[in-house]
Amino acid sequence: MNEIIFFGRNENPKLIKNELNIIRKPIQFKFENENENEKQIKQIAPRNYSIIFLFENGKAIEYLNENDSNQKPEKIQIENIQKVSVGFQNEAILTIEGNVFAKGFNINPRNSDEFINISSLIEDKNDRIIQDVVCSRNSIYLLTSNQNAYGIGLNVFGQLGFDSKTLKKTQKPILIMKNVSKIFSGNSSNHVFLLNSNQELFGCGSNRCGQLGLGESIKETLIQKLTKIQNIPKGKIIDIQCGFNHSIMLIEDENQNPKRKLYLCGDYKYNQPFQKENTYEFTEIKSSLFENDDIIDFSVGGAHNLILTSNSKLIGFGINDYGQLGTGNIIKQLIPIQIELPKLRFNEEISNYHLSCGFSKSFLYYSPPSFSNLEEDLIKSKLNQNQN
Repeated sequence: MNEIIFFGRNENPKLIKNELNIIRKPIQFKFENENENEKQIKQIAPRNYSIIFLFENGKAIEYLNENDSNQKPEKIQIENIQKVSVGFQNEAILTIEGNVFAKGFNINPRNSDEFINISSLIEDKNDRIIQDVVCSRNSIYLLTSNQNAYGIGLNVFGQLGFDSKTLKKTQKPILIMKNVSKIFSGNSSNHVFLLNSNQELFGCGSNRCGQLGLGESIKETLIQKLTKIQNIPKGKIIDIQCGFNHSIMLIEDENQNPKRKLYLCGDYKYNQPFQKENTYEFTEIKSSLFENDDIIDFSVGGAHNLILTSNSKLIGFGINDYGQLGTGNIIKQLIPIQIELPKLRFNEEISNYHLSCGFSKSFLYYSPPSFSNLEEDLIKSKLNQNQN
C-alpha cells in the first residue's frame, strides 16, 4: 500500500486534489488511477515540469505540470526501469539492462520530449553498460560498469570538468574521470562530486558560494577541472546532495554515536543555520532536534533541505516561498525546525520512508525494500556479464 505525503507548490491539481496553489502543511494523497495505487512505489522524482513515479514492477508514469482538471498521467514507454533521475530541464531513465534513455533540450534539441539512448553514444563500445545515472540542473552523468564517469549536456560552469570556453555543451557523453565509485549532484545544481574507490572526493562546476567545499583560499567561482576536496569529515561518505548554491554530505562513522551525521558547505543566506557567511568547507549541521538521532534520509531542493531521523522526526530549513518546508507558513527558516506530520501509517518502520525534494515541492513516501523479480534479473544479468 502506498503512502505519499506532499507539501509545497501544487502544480498538479489532478494528482494532488487541493484547490490551493501553495500547500503549506503536509497532506496525504492517493493516485487517481487505483490500478497504479495498488503497485508499490520505488521512487518519486519531481522536476521543474513534471513528477515521475517509478514502481517496483519497473514501470513509471509522469504527471506534467498542467492546470487541466482532466489531466491523465503519461506512461513512460520504457520497460524494466531501475532508476529515474531528473534535472531542471532534463530527465534520465536507467534500465536493468544498463541502458540510459534521456530527454531534454540540452540532450535532444530537435525534440526535447523524445527519449534517446545516450549510453549507446559512448564512443567505447565496451563501456556502454551503465551502473548509475545522475542528473544535475542541465547536465547528466553516467557511471559505467567499468567505473568510468561520463558527462553530457551543458558545461557553461565547467560542470563536465572541461574549460567552458572550448566546450560549452556536448550532445555525446564525454569521459570525465576513471576509477569512480559514486557520482553526486542535484536537480538544481551546476556542480558535481565524484568519489573514487579510495574514498577520495573530487568536484567541479559552480563554486561562487563555496559549494564545492574546497576551502576559503580558493576564490574561483568556476572550477573547470576536477579538483580534489581536502579536509573531508572523518568517516565513510554515504551520500552528497547538491542545491543551487550549497551541498550537504552524509557521513557514517562506526566509532561515533550517532554514527550518521550531516555536513554542509555553501550559501549561508538560504541554507546555513549556524554561521554568518558562506562556509567554504564541509561543516557539521548541529541542532538539538537531532543531536542524538541517526539520519535515516535527507533531501535537498534548490534552496531547501529536509532531514528524516531515526526518532521519526522530520526536520527542515532553508527557503520556504512555496511552503516546501511544510511549516504552515512561507517564511524561510535559517535554523532547523521540526515539521508536524499527519499520522504515518507505518511509523514503526521509519527506515522505509524516503524524502524527495524538487525545486519548490517536497515528498515523503513509504517504499520498503524488497527482493523483486526485477532486482533478481539485474543481479543475474551482472553475474552473466562478469562470467563472459
